[in-house]
Amino acid sequence: MTVTLGEVVAALEARYDPALAEDWDAVGLVCGDREDPVDRVVFAVDPVAAVVDEAVAAGAGLLVTHHPLFLSGVHGVPADDPKGRLVHRLVRARAGLFVAHTNADRAPGCGVNDALADALGLLDAVPLQPAGSDPRAGLGRIGRLAEPVPLREFAALAAAALPATEGGVRVAGDPDRLITTVAVCGGSGGSLLAAAAAAGADVLLTSDLKHHPVSEAGEEPGPALVDVAHWATEAPWLPVAARVLAADLGGRVEVTVSRRRTDPWTAHVAQPGVGAPVG
Repeated sequence: MTVTLGEVVAALEARYDPALAEDWDAVGLVCGDREDPVDRVVFAVDPVAAVVDEAVAAGAGLLVTHHPLFLSGVHGVPADDPKGRLVHRLVRARAGLFVAHTNADRAPGCGVNDALADALGLLDAVPLQPAGSDPRAGLGRIGRLAEPVPLREFAALAAAALPATEGGVRVAGDPDRLITTVAVCGGSGGSLLAAAAAAGADVLLTSDLKHHPVSEAGEEPGPALVDVAHWATEAPWLPVAARVLAADLGGRVEVTVSRRRTDPWTAHVAQPGVGAPVG
């Protein structure tokens, strides 16, 4: 039985409620005809050229990405503009683009932060910053490890559990500190440091942490910090979202996850004189 793009979008929005998105965010259907049939859906973190090419080559009727293609005001999408070129490429291939961003971060059960918590093996994870009427929805997650481990071992666990990137895993804190309660936030989650401290987290794992907040955090009681690549914290969501969509549509669409590593950093050079890596 044929599934239309409109049906796929409805299934996605039932899981990733647009009402959970930030006011500044741009989520939902970016391009595509809701009446068009969809046989295959590709999931990826970033709507970059290589991912669009992959989706088109696979014959996908829809590309679902976590990050938006457009966040600021757009007055045109000419084909000689890098982002406009992607829209033209998708339209010519009769493929749609759908974005689930901060609504997927907050989504209960099958969102970015639940996927990240599961990837790290956290037990009894709940939102760090609840949102909406569902107590399972909200930003970040806080849970516990099955057994306490030193910070150096937790960092090694994160390095093994998350997709590899050139940036690796950075740690701020005593490597011997015992870690039991873990707070996580997929993507840029430095704003949740105070909430993690108030919730009694031993460590906050997130991305894009800046020098001054990390330095200041080290001067007062609170969680240790583990900084990993932005893309690596969100990639675990892709197979979860793909599996859920396939189930919600009764297996009537084929779902695939892009194999492209779209972390933008391409190399890492270790400097002499720096202490041995944690772990």
